[in-house]
Amino acid sequence: MKVETPFEWPEEAEFVVCTVSNVKNFGAFVTLDEYDGKEGFIHVAEVSSGWIKYIRDYVREGQKVVCKVLRVDREKGHIDLSLKAVNEHQRREKIQEWKNEQKAENLLAITAERIGLTADAAWEAFGYDLLRTFGTLYRAFEESAMDERALEEEGFKGPWIKAFTEVAKENIVPPSVTIDGYIEATDYAPDGALHIKEALLKGGKEDGKVSVRVQYIGAPRYRLVVEAPDYKTAEEEIQKASARVLKALEAKGGQGKFHRKE
Repeated sequence: MKVETPFEWPEEAEFVVCTVSNVKNFGAFVTLDEYDGKEGFIHVAEVSSGWIKYIRDYVREGQKVVCKVLRVDREKGHIDLSLKAVNEHQRREKIQEWKNEQKAENLLAITAERIGLTADAAWEAFGYDLLRTFGTLYRAFEESAMDERALEEEGFKGPWIKAFTEVAKENIVPPSVTIDGYIEATDYAPDGALHIKEALLKGGKEDGKVSVRVQYIGAPRYRLVVEAPDYKTAEEEIQKASARVLKALEAKGGQGKFHRKE
């Protein structure tokens, strides 16, 4: 008897990618792409919020759709879905997540091949555990691409980690955000321009994860541009960078003020 994993059935309120398999006047039958082709049903009332004259104006066989899970009855094998409960932003976000997971599954297969396992064996050995820990397999690859110790810090052990991390670094571009602000800097001393230049150099940073660049706008304004993995880190780094510049500027008798652009 096959033992089901927690990943074989969707949760209520979850967004799922489906392929329309059969359209009737009363609704549409679909297969859930992420759940081993399990069948779901979209009642005609859940297809669109408006009045529907011809259901095929909204769904057709072979179409990819994103639905929200309304109810799941494992005993009967029923999955009730809603198409109208998904807005455009949610649809785009889910499709991107689904594409990322497809890519991650391919990368897991590459990892498995490098360490002499089948893809199924890799899933059993560490794939499902990564899914539980990181939420998605793609996120596990993403974290590994940004930090080669990411898996070990989450308690994972084994010779597969080296291959997994190598595959991640070869194939995943870590996410990043960019923010900026500007500094007004003045120094009226004879060599004030040199003081300002030296102070601005204190703001720059490049460590692989965070980049802080200083750009000339037009005296007395100079832009700080920060690229970081997330907004929280970026905000912290731009504040630190501006503080370094202002401290160096004031130490030589100059003045400055930082303005954060929203």
